[in-house]
Amino acid sequence: MTINLDKKGFRSISNDYELFFIDIWGVLHNGVSLHQDAVRVLDNLKKQDKNYVLLTNAPRPNKTVIKFLIKMGLSSEHCEKVYTSGEAALTQLNNFYKKSKFYHIGPPRDFDLFKSFEKNKVDNIDECTFLLCTGLFDDYLNDLIYYKNLLKNKNNLKMICTNPDLVVDRGEKREYCAGTIASIFEEIGGEVEYFGKPYPLVYTLSAKVENKKILCIGDNLNTDIKGANNQNFSSLFISSGIHKNENNFDELFKKYGLSVNYFQSSLKW
Repeated sequence: MTINLDKKGFRSISNDYELFFIDIWGVLHNGVSLHQDAVRVLDNLKKQDKNYVLLTNAPRPNKTVIKFLIKMGLSSEHCEKVYTSGEAALTQLNNFYKKSKFYHIGPPRDFDLFKSFEKNKVDNIDECTFLLCTGLFDDYLNDLIYYKNLLKNKNNLKMICTNPDLVVDRGEKREYCAGTIASIFEEIGGEVEYFGKPYPLVYTLSAKVENKKILCIGDNLNTDIKGANNQNFSSLFISSGIHKNENNFDELFKKYGLSVNYFQSSLKW
């Protein structure tokens, strides 16, 4: 049974857990502004001396997301807890792919992810040994046919996807993410290595999870909640995020084949 926390508040369960993985985009902010109720939850967790990680499927290094959050108004003490899918991917890229030629699929703003080995970036997809997908090109944000044509006959290559999310809401506007391009590549037989939720590595790299009672908080069933299920962690689903137009939660959870411990319309103490 999934418990509704809208009346009792998050404070009713905060003492039941030792570590919290809290999604950023969709829980802490909407891409445009911070959700102040969620910020107050962070304040209270800090007062309770609770451990938490602001875990996001952002295809950027930690420091880039931290700068963005500080500019948005989040205090620096909360930003110390940030960990990104981009940071997890960067660890593996430096270990195994740093000397390989790659073709980047994504906007110029994501170049900081591969700054240390940018000399290996090629402009011709036929010259690369692997594909690095951080998102969509600025000129082709909604044209998925472009990517199908781009990736046609490239399924002999491996794709590194630094953001498994399919879509995200920036304010009221829905945008495709790198996960959508990775799905297109898989549909034509390509191999994809994902970094970020729901995959295990991002949890173990960002915190010590052994023998801890853990709660994952997020608005995306396919990443935040699926990740919790995969790791046998408890979960809190925030319903005002990416699934805000889907109201039958029982059917929704069944559709995704997921178990959800709690839900709340937005994260509030």
